[in-house]
Amino acid sequence: MPSTARSSRPCSSLPFVLLRSAPLLLALTCASAQAANFNAADIAHHGAWESLTLTLGDEHHYRAVDTQSYSDATLSVNATQGVCDLPWLEVRVTLEEQQGESRAVDLVPTRLRVDDRTRFDSMAEFITERGDDGFYVHFYLNDVSTLLDEMATGEQLFLGFDQTDADPWYMTFSLDGASEALARMQRLCAAGG
Repeated sequence: MPSTARSSRPCSSLPFVLLRSAPLLLALTCASAQAANFNAADIAHHGAWESLTLTLGDEHHYRAVDTQSYSDATLSVNATQGVCDLPWLEVRVTLEEQQGESRAVDLVPTRLRVDDRTRFDSMAEFITERGDDGFYVHFYLNDVSTLLDEMATGEQLFLGFDQTDADPWYMTFSLDGASEALARMQRLCAAGG
């Protein structure tokens, strides 16, 4: 594996002004008060990426994930059984402690770009979940298919998040192995397990 595909840089060293000081914009509606822990299976490695199946009872999700670009953050593309054609993009940053409540922390303008290709302007929602040590970023994208096509043939995904009272927050994820991981995620989802 190339040394550039793996980085031990922590994402948490990036500014998280929003997490600590932003007002509550929207209460999350959760079926339970605790974050759900899914069972991971069918894990396959693809360069800096992995593909896997997540299950909890009859619920099945399929994931392609970069676990190597940051020591405390992941980028994942997720699909759900029955709606495989509606994948979603998510970033998860590990925080220092379990969160006491589920809430939307902020909604911010975001830019995504694969290499030097098309720039995707979007909004990203920053979320915490009760009982989970993760800080989640969910993206509202109009053209997920084009972004995923570009990710499958690109080298890096660049993310830029605007912050009201601070400099923009940037992240860069390796796409080494993304093509294989995304294709396998879709095959697993289409096969239903």
